[in-house]
Amino acid sequence: MSIETMGGEVVAERIDYYSVVGVGRTADNPSGIARRRFTAEGRVDESLRRDFTWGPTTAVIDWEYGNLSGELVRITEAEAEAQVERFREKWGHPA
Repeated sequence: MSIETMGGEVVAERIDYYSVVGVGRTADNPSGIARRRFTAEGRVDESLRRDFTWGPTTAVIDWEYGNLSGELVRITEAEAEAQVERFREKWGHPA
């Protein structure tokens, strides 16, 4: 995915992924996954839904302000993709 800057230059969109680590969970066995996309319009925070779509979330900003009961652990895109596949297996949804 790419975005165009004001100067017309096309650059890659940056996406930061996070494991949502609740009580009794680890980054490898998270409660969920969140991401922050940096777009031409600004930051967009999303979490993975049970239907495997990404929807708006306040988890990232809440965590930054210390208002999240769990912890967010930054992960790579490959780790996020692997976690999505584990959720597919756990929740029984086809790819």
